[in-house]
Amino acid sequence: MGLFGGAVELPEDKKNPPIPDEENAILEKLALKVVRWRMAVPAILFLESVKPLNYIGSQALVFFEPMVQTVFNFKDYETLRMAMERRENVENLLQKIEKYDALMYERERAIRKFMKAERKKWKWYQRYLGIARPKIILPENLCTPTFDAIEKK
Repeated sequence: MGLFGGAVELPEDKKNPPIPDEENAILEKLALKVVRWRMAVPAILFLESVKPLNYIGSQALVFFEPMVQTVFNFKDYETLRMAMERRENVENLLQKIEKYDALMYERERAIRKFMKAERKKWKWYQRYLGIARPKIILPENLCTPTFDAIEKK
């Protein structure tokens, strides 16, 4: 805490302007898809290994554009290509993937903890033989997917 308390603003960096909102939205969408498909670790490994070649990769996206046009939304693809030209966006994408992967891990951990406590209430034949297992209803905070709430923002 300084004397001026935020009265002085830092000048914007002319070399690295802030990320446009549409590029940020596309990176969020891509990170959510990667985490939902449970491909966070391979995606992180791939992105870390090709980080120095991000501009060449964005130009490869230009090369594959005619084939991809038939399958994907062209506006989103164009925005992703423009985002990948900037080196800092690869790091932003990595951070988003790691953040959502951590959220998913915490949710799964809470569900496992809840299920362990629920199983302790079962009878021995329900636990070991699987006969007449009771219907399990997850609590409200565990049954609502966190990613759906993030996507709707």
